[in-house]
Amino acid sequence: MKNLHIVALFRFKENDLMDALELLKKLVIETRREEGCLQYDLVEDNENKGVFFITELWESDELHYRHSTSEHLQYFRIQAQPMMARQTEVYKGYKTF
Repeated sequence: MKNLHIVALFRFKENDLMDALELLKKLVIETRREEGCLQYDLVEDNENKGVFFITELWESDELHYRHSTSEHLQYFRIQAQPMMARQTEVYKGYKTF
């Protein structure tokens, strides 16, 4: 079975950056405890203020699906929505080389 790689790109409003960062940190801490989570790292863009991305690595699609329905992710989505400058972009794939 192939591991699932994901990159999620977030753009937050400048006035909400401190609150957004706290939400993101809590999301990372909770997600790293989940079964099947091999990597879940928060990265801040050096050149674009308010841009963050999370790089994820999951054992399987099924375990990632469980994450996508988790309570802490649902909470994050609800709380982060008003702070977002744009809709989240999510890219999923499998290692090809």
